[in-house]
Amino acid sequence: MGVVLAMLLAYGINWTFAYVMPVFVAKFFADRPEPTKETFDELFLAMVVTVLIAMAVSNGVTQYPLILLLLVGLLMFWAYYLFQNPKWNFFSTILMITVLLVPYMGVIHPAAALMLGKGLMISGCGAVLIFWLMHSLLPDLDSLAMWSAVNPEQGAASGDTERTYEAERVRNALKALAISFPVIAYFYYFQINGALLTMAFIGILSLQLSCPKSIKLSLFLLLTNLVGGILAVIAYELLVTVPWFPFLLAMMALFSLLFGQKICTEPGKAPIYAGIFSAMLVVFGAVISGSDKAIDVSFYTRIGQISMAGIYLIFVALLVDLHCGATSKADI
Repeated sequence: MGVVLAMLLAYGINWTFAYVMPVFVAKFFADRPEPTKETFDELFLAMVVTVLIAMAVSNGVTQYPLILLLLVGLLMFWAYYLFQNPKWNFFSTILMITVLLVPYMGVIHPAAALMLGKGLMISGCGAVLIFWLMHSLLPDLDSLAMWSAVNPEQGAASGDTERTYEAERVRNALKALAISFPVIAYFYYFQINGALLTMAFIGILSLQLSCPKSIKLSLFLLLTNLVGGILAVIAYELLVTVPWFPFLLAMMALFSLLFGQKICTEPGKAPIYAGIFSAMLVVFGAVISGSDKAIDVSFYTRIGQISMAGIYLIFVALLVDLHCGATSKADI
């Protein structure tokens, strides 16, 4: 119900970057048992950072490309580092999307950077309000237990263990940055048409590369994004056949119910279903929320860009992990 309500508002009103609100709502329901004070604190901090980045870009940082790319790289590293702490997942996701898209929009259309930042703020606030509303109207007494089974809390580290953990987070963040930053710099340099959606997808996907065991994770990402892309194509073709807003809502409600049931009944596989559903929402929502008259061309062009970006991230992650594994064996 929450995701469907987010779709109704996002696709119906269609403000700037409205299509990310259903993605945020789906992420909340998959990752958190219920809205807490920490949820609102995290949202507020994310919104403040969003506004600050938008204001900085609007005031002329884009006139210095090297400084701009350096700042983007540093903030990406911070997002990768924070993402490894479950308490900061939402903040790091908002930060990553903002860091990649707002400066890029400032380079292309400086006056639109602040508007994009406001759009992300509205989507984030709306996602938290819908999440709180659904839990208020339909409380789930078993949600905390299920969430704990899917996301077990780790004991607090201390001393050498804590320092080792922090060093591992730094290494993982540097690895993710080394993999993703070249393609981001490519988009910034050549200013590829329609790059906003692709970079948003890269931002969300590359956050997962900051986690350990990236070889298995890369295969997981390949599977989820491939299936999610296929489902987005199917949904799009159905919508072309029946271009009617109530049909759109009914179709997406069906997808939401199917994935929601899978996530609730199979908590062990919840990350897989959540990843597939998120990939579908990002790709499908971005296109139908747009105003491009050549929607057929733009849809498949963006699918191609996203596929190439995803293949690049996954392939390089595999190479890095295989190289690191071979180096470790040689040292032994």
